[in-house]
Amino acid sequence: MRDLPGARERRVATGGIELCVVELGDVEQPTIVLVHGYPDSKEVWTQVAVRLAEEWHVVLYDVRGHGASTAPKPLRGGFTLEKLTDDFLAVADAVSPDRPVHVVGHDWGSVQSWEFATVSRTEGRIASFTSMSGPSLDHFGHWIKRRMNRPTPRRVGQLLGQGAKSWYVYMLHTPVLPELAWRGPLGKRWPAILERLEKVPPGDYPTSSLPNDAAHGAWLYRDNVRPRLRRPRNDAYAHVPVQLITPTGDVFLSERLYDELESWVPQLTRRALPAKHWVPRTRPDQLASWIGEFAAATESAGQTGTPVEVSPQGLHAERFAGQLVLVTGAAGGIGRATALAFAEAGARVVAVDRDAEGAERTAESARLAGAPEAWGEAVDVSDEQAMEKLAARVADEYGTVDVLVNNAGIGLSGPFLETTSEDWKNVLDVNLWGVIHGCRLFGRQMAERGQGGHIVNIASAAAFQPSRALPAYSTSKAAVLMLSECLRAELAEKSIGVSAICPGIVNTGITSTARFVGTDDAEEQRLRKRAGKLYGARNYPPEKVAAAILRAVVRNQAVVPVTPESHAVRFLSRVGPGVLRGVARLKPPL
Repeated sequence: MRDLPGARERRVATGGIELCVVELGDVEQPTIVLVHGYPDSKEVWTQVAVRLAEEWHVVLYDVRGHGASTAPKPLRGGFTLEKLTDDFLAVADAVSPDRPVHVVGHDWGSVQSWEFATVSRTEGRIASFTSMSGPSLDHFGHWIKRRMNRPTPRRVGQLLGQGAKSWYVYMLHTPVLPELAWRGPLGKRWPAILERLEKVPPGDYPTSSLPNDAAHGAWLYRDNVRPRLRRPRNDAYAHVPVQLITPTGDVFLSERLYDELESWVPQLTRRALPAKHWVPRTRPDQLASWIGEFAAATESAGQTGTPVEVSPQGLHAERFAGQLVLVTGAAGGIGRATALAFAEAGARVVAVDRDAEGAERTAESARLAGAPEAWGEAVDVSDEQAMEKLAARVADEYGTVDVLVNNAGIGLSGPFLETTSEDWKNVLDVNLWGVIHGCRLFGRQMAERGQGGHIVNIASAAAFQPSRALPAYSTSKAAVLMLSECLRAELAEKSIGVSAICPGIVNTGITSTARFVGTDDAEEQRLRKRAGKLYGARNYPPEKVAAAILRAVVRNQAVVPVTPESHAVRFLSRVGPGVLRGVARLKPPL
């Protein structure tokens, strides 16, 4: 395996066949066993394995009939879950005879690993189980029966939805045709299909054994699916802690399949990953982080006798835990509140601000709030070259950003005729060009990764409302709103969401630094104080805006007014724009 330096290969005999087993890392460390799915071989795990091997003893093996492992004879009846469990126990005994192993399964690797985690004969041999994109057939069978026995409209919709996603299962039950397809045109075109539809990068996967692997693997479905779905076990309770990682863009499995999983798993940790099905190849960085974290927590819990706890307890912990979130203007106000909200949900946070000390304070608070990692970066978002360097540094050191929050902004008030070209340049450089730089640089990285992401641009209620007092500020924020709408249309095909947040009057420090043109220093200070009192009297906290930002990402909302006045102004901009134009003519109270 050329992508796995230091790999050690061995053969393990079991049930009349030989399994090809590969080991990496220090054998003195706890063992993590990676089980591949269909139509894969162990090579699907290489990018995850090389990351985990820095701290763990990592084991990959080709399931019987796949890769370099031999196939049973005859094939029919040779791939039952009982025989797959025999294979797993043989591997575990060979690579870790004296201590239990941590099991990780993807697709059919997860399906069979659910068997390992729920049958009595494996008790004591498994320390933890991480599942992704492959449910227990027993749990699935009970899920179907509940919906057929009590067919509410919602449950019928869930059945039909999963039934449509499972089209390939029906095809694999047909005789001969799947084998002919895989050994013919489908096998040749499969790498290109994965690259185009799933954005799987090229490398050592898929291997040349794919046609035979896929043909043999059809018996995984034929030997197990119908028998288990018809007669699911009633004792399929997990005897180990389980981490469920759900790719939210999986075209083969509905998230609803796991709605009742807590009834089967006493210790369950849920994670959600905005990605498609083949996450071991497209998101190895995130998977390795979560797998290692969960295994470490299990090891620690086993030593102390306490329950496994790895998930942050925030409202959106399942969705954002471990993701990389970058927030500009993070030293205070909405930016700081947003960085801390993502931190409480378990995200890794990059706090960016031109105030270096403020950015570092936010990063430190983010770590205390629950972020597994947080960094402060001193950058002026209006400086294109500085932003380019930031984007390159973040990608190299922390990874691709999952959520970008373009929050940095400055205030400017005063009549248009007294606003100089320099004033216009300053406000547009930060409020508009800062957003453009962020969207262009980090959005491109998201697009090139091919697994989606989300961009949040902080606009304003001023984007909906003309104002004689805020011509430059309102123009900059209206431009941000339209930019967001345009980007949302363009990036949708790349599964990148874009949200424009329009807060309204929020109690932040923006008034203390806002410029008031056409005034002397004394008058400007007076106006700042009056504006600060107005915002303070309104007392709408930035934490509520941060909560709206997290909801917008979860729900992929396009335009989000936050405060009541923002909702009202947006409504009037649609149904009564003349009213807003009339209000705009009034002199402001300041």
